[in-house]
Amino acid sequence: MSSLTSVLETIDTNLDASLERLFQLLRIPSISTDPAYKAECRKAAEWLAADLRTIGFDAAARDTAGHPMVVGHHDGDGPHVLFYGHYDVQPVDPLDLWHDDPFAPAVKDDEKCGKVITGRGSSDDKGQLMTFIEACRAYKAAHGRLPCKVSILLEGEEESGSPSLHPFLEANANELKADFALVCDTGMWDAETPAICVGLRGLVGEEITVKAANRDLHSGEYGGAAANPVRVLAKVLADIHDETGRVTIPGFYDGVEETPSQIKASWEALGETAETFLGPIGLSVPSGEQGRSVLELVWARPTAEFNGISGGYTGKGFKTVIAAQASAKVSFRLVHKQDPAAIRAAFRDFVRARIPADCTVEFEQHGGSAAIQLSYDAPFLSKAKQALSEEWGKPAPLIAMGGSIPIVGDFDTMLGMQSLLVGYALSDDRIHSPNEKYNLTSFHKGQRSWARILHALADGGR
Repeated sequence: MSSLTSVLETIDTNLDASLERLFQLLRIPSISTDPAYKAECRKAAEWLAADLRTIGFDAAARDTAGHPMVVGHHDGDGPHVLFYGHYDVQPVDPLDLWHDDPFAPAVKDDEKCGKVITGRGSSDDKGQLMTFIEACRAYKAAHGRLPCKVSILLEGEEESGSPSLHPFLEANANELKADFALVCDTGMWDAETPAICVGLRGLVGEEITVKAANRDLHSGEYGGAAANPVRVLAKVLADIHDETGRVTIPGFYDGVEETPSQIKASWEALGETAETFLGPIGLSVPSGEQGRSVLELVWARPTAEFNGISGGYTGKGFKTVIAAQASAKVSFRLVHKQDPAAIRAAFRDFVRARIPADCTVEFEQHGGSAAIQLSYDAPFLSKAKQALSEEWGKPAPLIAMGGSIPIVGDFDTMLGMQSLLVGYALSDDRIHSPNEKYNLTSFHKGQRSWARILHALADGGR
């Protein structure tokens, strides 16, 4: 029996036990953006550190100005890898749209996907990070050692802008630096085809609040005379896009390059269409820049999206009120060489120019990161591709992703490390939405895939 075969058999044998460990973690409501869940975030960090110690890692939950970081180290032969994931999750609102308690995970039968793991964080990112930890556990059980020197960094603020991450990396750069990083917060091409991500969009988050009168007003007494901040805000937001879907903020497209024709051709060969991409979510017509494919829109073009808007009376029934203020949360996905700081400044100038003289506007910053383009010829890429193809029986394409993982850029600029981005999420996992799920196959074969990748990175487990 080969050294790898025994590890894979250990994973198969212990699948039920690995599920129970994942369920323990999923039951912890580690919502990082809500201060009410601060203790739960610490509980999740402590749980992970304790679990890593059972495998032989020197691990601990490390304090930051926000939620703890989990750091673990395990000696081994071969290259030194740093694995990254995050244990925090998104809020569950609207709660009434969930079929079950978001923090009562279960394995259920899904008509389309087969068996799935349900619950908040099952796909993003607790289920993903546990695939790697379980691969390490299986290696230790089978051989008493790991094939590589492994460090692990698990963050607790990824879903709330990672405010503590930069200072933590600066303070612990020597400890965390490795030969390269492994990141499991991405997805597969489809349910049967693994993928390696080599491109990520950047992100700028802004919250704006428009203020008018010094109190809420009766719309019969003041309507038509007093400025309405909901109306002002709606006009500002409507002005951000033109009729073709392009963003109208001056300088927004500075640094945006056209996707090379050969890259677009390789994406077209994947067979994705507007119908196949949007159909499963009940849509059919792309709303972004006209004349571009859906993959180009989500992988290689910048966006401006409105993630939340509030103002006035929003409860049941009706109230004829002119609100004193109105707010919106706006995010920008960036590509190529767009400068996050320049985008933020241009957006604020754009908004200020549209605020009436007797109104004011305030801004709150919510994170910012540049886009990432990884090397196509990184030395570890071909080994990972081969390992994934052997597990899934299909070639693993190199893809880009519309999301943002700021730490990948930090690993490059602060620690001088390239990253290998491999994940097992699917587009229908409903991450950030009610009824999040993770295919049981993704969890099981994700463990097997990481075992194969570690084996390959160690040059066959030598």
